[in-house]
Amino acid sequence: MPIAYSQIYLQFVFAVYRRQALIPPSRKEELHKYITGLVERRKSKMLAVHCLPDHIHLFVGFSPEISISDFIKEIKVESNQFINTKKWVPGKFAWQKGYGVFS
Repeated sequence: MPIAYSQIYLQFVFAVYRRQALIPPSRKEELHKYITGLVERRKSKMLAVHCLPDHIHLFVGFSPEISISDFIKEIKVESNQFINTKKWVPGKFAWQKGYGVFS
């Protein structure tokens, strides 16, 4: 069986809905760890992650086994559910539609 090798590095950036500053600095590390787990479950490697109150940056060693759009959609949906389950913000937390991805 042929062996496929890939070395793909992608930076993802996505924002909190309406760029609201809703990610509490005190929860930043917890969110980093959670999203790192989501990335690794998708056979990719988190190289760097940084949350700001209104957006997040992910630098990922990307696995081509999943499409970029499916990858980021799943990360956003699951992390959104995580934040809402933890009740970090009053009301509902949501990520803004769309994202940036750079190679």
